[in-house]
Amino acid sequence: MGYRWPKASVYRTPAADSPAGSILRWMEPSDEAVHAERVTRYQDGRLTHREDRVTVEKPLEIRIGGQTMAVTMRTPGHDHDLAAGWLVTEGVVSRPEEIVRIEHCRETRSPEEEGNVVLVRTTAQAGEHLDRARRLLLTSSSCGLCGKGSIESIRGQFPAVVSDAVVTAGVLLSLPDRLRSAQTTFGQTGGLHGAGVFTLSGRLIAAREDVGRHNAVDKVIGRLFREGQLPLSDSILCVSGRASFEIVQKALAAGVPIVAAVSAPSTLAVDLARSSGMTLVGFLREKGFNLYSGEARVDATSSAPGATG
Repeated sequence: MGYRWPKASVYRTPAADSPAGSILRWMEPSDEAVHAERVTRYQDGRLTHREDRVTVEKPLEIRIGGQTMAVTMRTPGHDHDLAAGWLVTEGVVSRPEEIVRIEHCRETRSPEEEGNVVLVRTTAQAGEHLDRARRLLLTSSSCGLCGKGSIESIRGQFPAVVSDAVVTAGVLLSLPDRLRSAQTTFGQTGGLHGAGVFTLSGRLIAAREDVGRHNAVDKVIGRLFREGQLPLSDSILCVSGRASFEIVQKALAAGVPIVAAVSAPSTLAVDLARSSGMTLVGFLREKGFNLYSGEARVDATSSAPGATG
């Protein structure tokens, strides 16, 4: 049985005293995202010593019901958003209230685990989907899912995008700069990927950064999921790097109709976008872009940049 979004009325911001609302308060980063390092700089024929700002990279383990479900290398911060986004894009949860609790593990077994393990408790309904996610993870980790099989698996889990969204070329061209302006940590280190969700007029709804492009997408989807804003059927996902199969899959899980990347897509990303009714934009630069699917959603006659906020 395929994945189906509930009616839109379900997706309202949860009350503060509800299980879903209570997790919205736990938004503090678990660690610093930037670390100062001493470096030796070579320039103009001589060496100098200076301090550089380097992006922090640490493993995050996501445990559900006491079992490890995923370990990903990420930039610390917004870990609860990352875990929630991962649950959404893997098809484990579809409603905020299916996540009963998210917290960092307090009983760690080593100093390395401190701040790097997230515990998630889900409802029984989510537990039914969890078994399927375990099987898919086991299969994909042993290279059992690839090419056409990957697309069929994802399409069996998430429905095709149904959206009347239309965006102007001008709005699309403005997104990379707007996303870059929201990447505060990238400005310090130059070492982070960014993912932003925008309205069709170009207004930024939410943005997240991470050393992993897929983590940045999970973080921004997780934040909006926890606020009750999914499906994102009138939104654009813009990513600072390339558009991989995984990026398109995560966008599909969140109901995003338009994915825009400043770099190249992969063949599998193009195939999934086309088969799922999504608009995929690549090589989004200052003066142009490529459309790989869903051309009807882009109004190429207008170069107006859209919203300024």
